Amino acid sequence: MRKLTRADLVVVSIMVAVPTLLILVLVWFPALATVALSFTNWNGIGSISSIQGVGATNYVNVTTNYPPFWPALQHNLIWLAALFLVATPVGMFLAVLLDKEIRFSRFYQTAIYLPVVLSLALVGFVWQLIYSRDQGLLNAVLGTQVDWYGDPRYNLWAALVAASWKHVGYIMLLYLAGLKAVDPSLREAAMIDGANERQAFFRVVFPVMRPINVIVLVITVIEALRAFDLVWVINKGRNGLETIATLVTQNVVGEASRIGFGSAMATIMLLISSVFVIIYLTIVMREEKQK
Repeated sequence: MRKLTRADLVVVSIMVAVPTLLILVLVWFPALATVALSFTNWNGIGSISSIQGVGATNYVNVTTNYPPFWPALQHNLIWLAALFLVATPVGMFLAVLLDKEIRFSRFYQTAIYLPVVLSLALVGFVWQLIYSRDQGLLNAVLGTQVDWYGDPRYNLWAALVAASWKHVGYIMLLYLAGLKAVDPSLREAAMIDGANERQAFFRVVFPVMRPINVIVLVITVIEALRAFDLVWVINKGRNGLETIATLVTQNVVGEASRIGFGSAMATIMLLISSVFVIIYLTIVMREEKQK
């Protein structure tokens, strides 16, 4: 084995140091700063030395004196339920169909995955053409004049359909990659033992794809909690489309400019998402030890 030269050590050090520095500056520093600011009353004006600590006052105010918070949290949970119970199974079902190498499967993969490369903001504009009250495709088909994006009775569900349209393609790709990696002999052995195709999938193939299942769970939770782009494009997260991310934005960069208050909500969102990330890392590390 060749010994590393001084030049090799310099290159390796740079390759390690640059990504580490970027992660510290772009991820860890903002996250830790957000947590620290959540215990202050800073409004973004004045020097850092003028910041005063207020303890857990912001968290108390968020949960007791800020009416939009609980509806926003409820909307995030509905978003999570819709993605996890509807969009994710649909994506998995499409992956199973495309794994059978049906005719034109490449075309279907491309068509279903295409929304994934679009930003959620652009997805919102695309679905505006469908949901428009006066010129939308949906109203033209149904013969109605419903304001799908404007009416609080419907706009959350309309936004969820648009978000699911994108989420399905991502989940399909993940499960399709997982299915391609499964040993075909496992399915053949299950068939020989008398299992039908559905039993072979849920009792043999699906458990083997456990790492994919965990990744899908974490991604779905994060997507539900950070729901922002789509609802912000629709109506800036108001009138029935409040989410935690839009409330954070309204308080941090909006007219209110309550940095500490908004940071408290961001920290709550960070804690909720961290639970699922920790679960994912625990499962991955446990599987690595068993190998």
